[in-house]
Amino acid sequence: MKRREFISLLGGAAAAWPLAARAQQAERVRRIGVFVYLATDDPESSVRLGAFRQGLQALGWTENRNLRIEIHRYVGDPDGIRAAAAELVRLVPEVILTYGPAGVAALRRETRSIPIVFAQVTNPLGAGLVASMARPGGNITGFSSAELTIAGKWLEVLKEVAPSVTRFAVILNPDNPGQGGFQGTIEMAASSLGVQITPIVLRDDSEPERVAMERAVEAFARQANGGMIVLPDFATIILRQPIIALAARLHLPAVYALRFFVTAGGLVGAGARRSLRSLRSTACPRCTPSDFLLRRAGSCPTAPTWPTSTGAPHPTSTAS
Repeated sequence: MKRREFISLLGGAAAAWPLAARAQQAERVRRIGVFVYLATDDPESSVRLGAFRQGLQALGWTENRNLRIEIHRYVGDPDGIRAAAAELVRLVPEVILTYGPAGVAALRRETRSIPIVFAQVTNPLGAGLVASMARPGGNITGFSSAELTIAGKWLEVLKEVAPSVTRFAVILNPDNPGQGGFQGTIEMAASSLGVQITPIVLRDDSEPERVAMERAVEAFARQANGGMIVLPDFATIILRQPIIALAARLHLPAVYALRFFVTAGGLVGAGARRSLRSLRSTACPRCTPSDFLLRRAGSCPTAPTWPTSTGAPHPTSTAS
């Protein structure tokens, strides 16, 4: 090779090195943690995670190229949830997506620096998870799944479907801090309509809890003119098929807070479509596309200030 050709080749290669380095840096693999309670074989789990991946891919984040998603699942007692949260936090993801107040609370106990985005929490303000709906504060933000006023609508809808119903069994989890507001709204609506409310407890998806709940519902159904309202909670979601079957067996008209209970065979439902909310959780409505999830903190002027100095990515900036 002639000397002039060699120098030209070397110069071209040198000029290309910074470009290659920047390309390599741009393709650095980022890590997202996902903390969910649905089993791997649950159809709703596939719908939600599929929508989330679709939203990320539309923003330029592709698994095995510039993104790695760590999915951890939690079920059962509080100790098991805390252990699962600690295991995920030890991986030090750059942001964590979670569903439900139990998941948010467990993650908050483990980290105050990793951004946490929730996509399904009822009444996050009442549960003490955020400082306000407009400015969540701390390292937690996300989307509320329903307003408290919808709880009164559940009762009204069931009265329209089954006008003879005068007694309502409400399946709830007293350990879920977001459900207190729903219960209060239902009781106010029941007072105005002149109907009776009977709370039935379901704390988790364990066999003893399921059996105790079924026995309580069976006892409730021995009297006429009964109906059932099923509040949103990880336990009712996991046990939705047995709950739907129980209502059918006892001839109890039932209203569900989540749409996919109806697609699973429930009578009537009123609530957010979860797959769309999972998709929405990848996008900050106040930013341009380049400022979405996994961009450096501070790129959005309205985003919360995360307590970290490592340039953590900022997730969505509203909790409403």
